[in-house]
Amino acid sequence: MNTALRKALAASRLTETDVAARLGVDPKTVRRWLSGQRPYPRHRWAVADLLQVDEEDLWPQGAPEPEEDSPLFEHAYRVFAHRWEVPREAWCALFAEAKQEIGILVYSGLFLADDAGMLELLAARARDGVSVRILLGDPDSPEVRQRGEDEGIGDALAARARNALALFRPLLGVEGVEVRTHSTILYNSVYLTENRLLVNQHIYGLPAAKSPVVEIDRPLSPDMAETYARSFELAWEGAQPVAS
Repeated sequence: MNTALRKALAASRLTETDVAARLGVDPKTVRRWLSGQRPYPRHRWAVADLLQVDEEDLWPQGAPEPEEDSPLFEHAYRVFAHRWEVPREAWCALFAEAKQEIGILVYSGLFLADDAGMLELLAARARDGVSVRILLGDPDSPEVRQRGEDEGIGDALAARARNALALFRPLLGVEGVEVRTHSTILYNSVYLTENRLLVNQHIYGLPAAKSPVVEIDRPLSPDMAETYARSFELAWEGAQPVAS
């Protein structure tokens, strides 16, 4: 057990969940650190800064470093079996840490659009100078209709896309926010910033909420991140602007 880390958390009046939300990691990861696992350097630095203590007080020199180049962490930072397993704190951390851009590529994204706090967070980032681009599926497109059929919900997906469009529309009054509709065959939903991406896989016959989500660290896996970022840009170029 890392007693020094536990004491530092107590002194800062922070919980495992607080630290996880601030760093954008799973609370289980913080619990492993408390149990004695040595974090990667980037996480040690972040925790030390957050708790305002010296890194060596928490993790003395001499212990072996984690395998940064292991295949599991070479490309995927975290993997969730289902989108519904991604904690709300992870979505908030993704968007809150953005300094340059936020991109959202979905068919509906209703789970975000229906969250008033999330909408306010996106608006606040835009007011701080972050470019916020939101790509929603065209409710009247055959691609959205076909996806609804594939999921076994018929016209429900198109209805969700219309609802999401109505809920996201007020953001158009905020400078720095753009909303467009697309009619692409969407193989993944992509949520990106200049630092990280959350990529929600689309699996035939399953809704996105039940499909896996992969988190990608852009500095650590630039090639893989660029693959998804390029897909976002291609969809954006062919999309139709939504008027305020």
